[in-house]
Amino acid sequence: MSQKLLLKIRYNGAAFVGWQVQKNGKAVQEQMQDAIEAIYGTRVGVTGCSRTDSGVHAMEYCLCFDPPRAMEMKRIPFALNSVLPDSISVLSCQEVPADFHPRYHAVAKEYIYRFYDGFAPDPFKNGLAFHERKGLDAGLMDRAAKHFLGTHDFKAFMSTGSKIEDTVRTIYYSKVERVGNDVTFRVVGDGFLYNMVRIMAGTLLFVSMGRIPEEALPAIIEQGDRAACGKTMPAYGLYLNKVYYDREEVPHERT
Repeated sequence: MSQKLLLKIRYNGAAFVGWQVQKNGKAVQEQMQDAIEAIYGTRVGVTGCSRTDSGVHAMEYCLCFDPPRAMEMKRIPFALNSVLPDSISVLSCQEVPADFHPRYHAVAKEYIYRFYDGFAPDPFKNGLAFHERKGLDAGLMDRAAKHFLGTHDFKAFMSTGSKIEDTVRTIYYSKVERVGNDVTFRVVGDGFLYNMVRIMAGTLLFVSMGRIPEEALPAIIEQGDRAACGKTMPAYGLYLNKVYYDREEVPHERT
């Protein structure tokens, strides 16, 4: 009887070209295949929940594979962590139905974009959050973030040149919070376009800087003009934070 396992992992994406195997550098997918091969003695395919860009991090990434032989479930994370690089760790392992797909069965995904402010760069956040030395108005950014809630055509928040035709997405949760000098944009949706969260974050940054009026966000979304939004923020501030497979667990805010 065949078995399918779901792994939840986290990784620092700084050293990787993203999740998917590519010719131009190390990918997280390849590292996971190497680790699985090291403990099972056989190379197998692994299927991920999402493509992540070069430099993007993940606090919770989900992937599946069919183990070539049985192994005690609780031993698998320990065995994999013993052979994985320090930048990747396995959080949990569980059995799932044979037809389970970590991408197509996901009902929502949650991303966070991390900022910090203050005049001095923080060496302990270098490569992990975007530094804005002039200060951020987190309250204003949070009010602006509420305009993303609901179902909209987010064409304006997609990288120019993307070939995706269906650009309508539903955002369930969109919030900006400050803790000390750390400012975090958290967004949950049924799906995201290419670079959508990074452009959202860049637009909120421009709102804080006074370059985009907060009240202009509805018209920007409606008009679908990429040039009216903020910049595409650097990948290193972006994290895939959680993947939801149960609709009842998805956080919602009122529109």
